[in-house]
Amino acid sequence: MIGELLAAVIALAACAAVYVMAAAKVVKQYERGVVFRLGRLLPEVRQPGFTMIVPAIDRLRKVNLQIVTLPVPAQEGITRDNVTVRVDAVVYFKVVDAADAIVRVEDYRFAVSQMAQTSLRSIIGKSDLDDLLSNREKLNEGLELMIDSPAVGWGVHIDRVEIKDVSLPEAMKRSMARQAEAARDRRARVINADAELQASKKLSEAAAQMSGQPAALQLRLLQTVVAVAAEKNSTLVLPFPVELLRFLERAQGTATTAVESAPAGDSGAEAARATPGSSSAASGGQGVLREQEPPVVFEMPETPVRPMAGRRSRPGPSPDQAEKPLPPGVYDGE
Repeated sequence: MIGELLAAVIALAACAAVYVMAAAKVVKQYERGVVFRLGRLLPEVRQPGFTMIVPAIDRLRKVNLQIVTLPVPAQEGITRDNVTVRVDAVVYFKVVDAADAIVRVEDYRFAVSQMAQTSLRSIIGKSDLDDLLSNREKLNEGLELMIDSPAVGWGVHIDRVEIKDVSLPEAMKRSMARQAEAARDRRARVINADAELQASKKLSEAAAQMSGQPAALQLRLLQTVVAVAAEKNSTLVLPFPVELLRFLERAQGTATTAVESAPAGDSGAEAARATPGSSSAASGGQGVLREQEPPVVFEMPETPVRPMAGRRSRPGPSPDQAEKPLPPGVYDGE
């Protein structure tokens, strides 16, 4: 009797242990538990910690409330200004209502992924290329609103949406590079022109200041020579004053006028007296006149005439035949 009672107690304890093991559940801190009893949803959501359910009657489903990072596959589309682009993005979302995430949608992750791809293609068609490249914040907000509107009914909150990369065709990249280069060249030319304008104003002020003191120009010339010589160059550049060139031009013009106005007989002497340097220059340039050399005659050697090939030269007449004249009425065949 005692043995049977002891066996019954052991069996009851074993059944209780099995029941407790089947009914005991642990919900983690970042999870929530949704219980279905005979297929119907219980209104109470199990909080983190230890909880009990009825085995074989209740079914517990755990829902993760952490923020989920969902990459959106690259979507290819045509922008509003007819440019083919390829855009990919990333979506950050989390579950705010565990019961709606289980009951209202079969797989909330797949649903959010498909909605993100559809919204991304839609936002590409409504935007320009410049907006995709430079105004991404506005597009991110619009994309987040488009995805979050249907996701609210699924118990999902879209935390953030970011466009990661915009891939352009190679031809479009080259066109944009040329456009950017042209814009940079234009800015550089404008800056250079502005610098030239400012420099011209300063140079005009400096010229006005130096015009009162000629020695200042000479000092500036010497400073320029020193600056050029300090570079250890083998060639020294020495500026030549323009006033000296003008003086030489005036002197040459005066000499030419004096030569033209002189009489015909005394033109050579007066010209020599007026321009002493010109006679020396002429003598130095032309030198002493040399006697005219006789022309060179080239004699061509005589070439003997050779008979043509295939023909033989006839022998000349003999002295007897040459002395005898032909009788009248006789014709020589030659």
